[in-house]
Amino acid sequence: MRNSRTPAHRAAVAAATVAAALLLAACGGEGDGGSGPAAATGSTSPSAGAGVTAGAHNAQDVSFAQGMIPHHRQALEMARLAAGRASSARVEDLAARIEKAQEPEIRTMSGWLTSWGEDVPKSSDSTAESMPGMDHSGSGMPGMMAGSDMAALGKASGKDFDAKFLTMMIDHHKGAVDMATTEKNKGEYAPATSLAGGIVAAQTAEITEMNKLLGKG
Repeated sequence: MRNSRTPAHRAAVAAATVAAALLLAACGGEGDGGSGPAAATGSTSPSAGAGVTAGAHNAQDVSFAQGMIPHHRQALEMARLAAGRASSARVEDLAARIEKAQEPEIRTMSGWLTSWGEDVPKSSDSTAESMPGMDHSGSGMPGMMAGSDMAALGKASGKDFDAKFLTMMIDHHKGAVDMATTEKNKGEYAPATSLAGGIVAAQTAEITEMNKLLGKG
């Protein structure tokens, strides 16, 4: 009896061993599958972090954007006055080009400040009076027009408007070039220094154009 039971007993033990092995293999497969997504998630985290730090900026970049936004807004105010007031089609065309170029730049710089957690200047901050110490004499933001200058431009028309507009915009552009040059030299955020370079090139060319329209070129 002992010998007749031994083979059966051994077969049962073997079967149980095989079943246990299969069960362990299945569990092991589930464990690998479960760790896969976790590993994948872990592998994407460093790249996501790298994307955040790739756009490093400094205080100069913030200052540039916060200063150039109201500076550009005032240029837009001046440019929009040209329609219906300017006597020269070339002045109207220049004003339209200024508006077309600077409006998107305001949106771009506002986006940077928002992404950096910094304040975006309010639309009312576009005259020297609204920003103490910032006037067209060169302190704070060079080239900014006082409210009285803007009022005088708004009342002008014809050739008088053309002369006032060109004279004021030359001064305004020179201020922007100064600000952008500082950003090029001291900024860290590549898109900001690139935009600054574009402002220097474009507005320097427009200064030359405006001087010619005034008969000074």
